[in-house]
Amino acid sequence: MAVNKCVKYLLFFFNLLFWISGCIILGVSIYLKVSKDGNLITNESLPGIDLMIAIGVIIMVLGFLGCCGAIKENRCMLLLFFISLLLIFILLVAAGIVGAVSENKVKDWIKERLEKLTPLSKQPDDVKADLEKLQKELKCCGLVNGPSDWEKLPDSCRCNGTEPECKSSVYTTPCSTQIIRLMEKNMEVVLGIAFAIAILLIFGMVFAMILYCQIGRKDAATTA
Repeated sequence: MAVNKCVKYLLFFFNLLFWISGCIILGVSIYLKVSKDGNLITNESLPGIDLMIAIGVIIMVLGFLGCCGAIKENRCMLLLFFISLLLIFILLVAAGIVGAVSENKVKDWIKERLEKLTPLSKQPDDVKADLEKLQKELKCCGLVNGPSDWEKLPDSCRCNGTEPECKSSVYTTPCSTQIIRLMEKNMEVVLGIAFAIAILLIFGMVFAMILYCQIGRKDAATTA
């Protein structure tokens, strides 16, 4: 029994895209890691760059395995590819469930990490400079407790009285609250991406298993 060429090349094309996606994720993550423009405050509260690097490497390895398994019709590589995709799919679903259930714990975790940077008067100048940039961008003041986190209120905390976030010419919302709000706004995008990845994983597993079974039947027919 011959292997279906359509399934074979569909799986190869899928894994080529998978591998290219991994290269892009890895390249962007490394750039962000070494970039001097990174903000120490957001890196402390949302340390996701290292995770992105790991994800990029894993996707590249899986894409390579899938491409080789499809072109060479190697059952061992295809089975390893299928098991890896299945594990990632399970972890993705589990992470989604845990994230939905533990939303408040994540917020508390962010605040705890930011609390380590207080009092601000004892922090190095680069941390203070990054916080001032963040205050201008997010229209907030202080990290956890608001303006009281500063001994001397910087200009980045001062605002125009016509802005809704401004009270008595000062931003009163702590930056931890704004970071959490920003995270919540981006959550829908993250869930959409996770859903798309889950669908791709399902298609990859289906194609891999179909090709795996077809190669097995072909080998059995050849042996017979």
